[in-house]
Amino acid sequence: MASRIYFDNAATTAIDPIVLEAMMPFFTNHFGNPSSIYSYGRETRNAIEKSRKSVAEILSAHPSEIFFTSGGTESSNTAINAALRDLGCTRIITSKIEHHATLHTCVFLAHKYNIPIEYVELLPDGHVDLIDLEKRLASSTNKTLVSLMHANNEIGNITDINQVGALAKNYQAVFHADTVQTVGHFPINLNTTHVDFITGAAHKFHGPKGVGILYINSSTQIPPLIHGGGQERNMRAGTENIYGIVGFAKALELATANHQTDSTYIASIKSYLQDSLIEKISGVTFNGDQAGNALYTVLNVGFPKNEKSEMLLLNLDVNNICVSGGSACSSGADQGSHVIQAIGNNEKMNVRFSFSKLNTKEEVDVLMNLLIDLV
Repeated sequence: MASRIYFDNAATTAIDPIVLEAMMPFFTNHFGNPSSIYSYGRETRNAIEKSRKSVAEILSAHPSEIFFTSGGTESSNTAINAALRDLGCTRIITSKIEHHATLHTCVFLAHKYNIPIEYVELLPDGHVDLIDLEKRLASSTNKTLVSLMHANNEIGNITDINQVGALAKNYQAVFHADTVQTVGHFPINLNTTHVDFITGAAHKFHGPKGVGILYINSSTQIPPLIHGGGQERNMRAGTENIYGIVGFAKALELATANHQTDSTYIASIKSYLQDSLIEKISGVTFNGDQAGNALYTVLNVGFPKNEKSEMLLLNLDVNNICVSGGSACSSGADQGSHVIQAIGNNEKMNVRFSFSKLNTKEEVDVLMNLLIDLV
């Protein structure tokens, strides 16, 4: 069987061997419960707090503002629930291109609390219209939750969260930013960004699955979503995922140390594919602001619809090439991409290619040879 080519790194990434190496002792010798007072427990407690300190330092936050969770979905659920249940928000402003962890939670809670939910307008290139956001914030004195992602997981557009944060501050709104696609890929300075909550997931930057972070600004006090114990300074009950937490910190340390080299290399892979597509496949288009403010890891491509392209994802899979038609987190439901629907580009066969430091130009060549035949 031919080796697989993996171009779906926005869904998840391969764990880095150095990260796995850092995690291994906590699967074997260091197995103590961090809530225990004897030496085995103290060892694992120290590992957690060392990891917390490392993550906080990289994000320019205080360790007391970093909470470890099971991933981005839990983190966003905790933040959005708290904003409506505990922080007095009686209105939600979000966008139709958010991750379902945000969208579905906002819709559910708006219905539960019988409060309005508004969707900020989108510009033709898929960016959130920040002028419309300010108009909406100014239109009501109700305390508002603004929930907008830093970078879109399907089209890659990056939103200026410093600007959104400034607007939120000006109108006394609570600001939750889904930063799952940018933590580990993009420098984030929480010392200079006005935000109440951000989220992260280790598996998006070569760490383990099942572990994430929730940043809660020190000025924002909320009770836990999960009850039952005093872990995570009474913010999240349940015995900590020690090896996951150690893996998160190590993956973030590596991503930060190698950011300049890796981001330049990954951007070159993306550009190589984009240039090859323009040169060799007529009628191809790109979704999102690919020539402007977009992730270097994501290229969302619109292929002309025909009998061949309708089967494109399946045929690429048969040929051992892994790509995505949308968000992997909603796989199994063939309803098309809600992001593509929102930006109005359903007349094409849209495919997301997303890249990591492990991809090569040779893999792009193999992909292009297949695409020329399949499209």
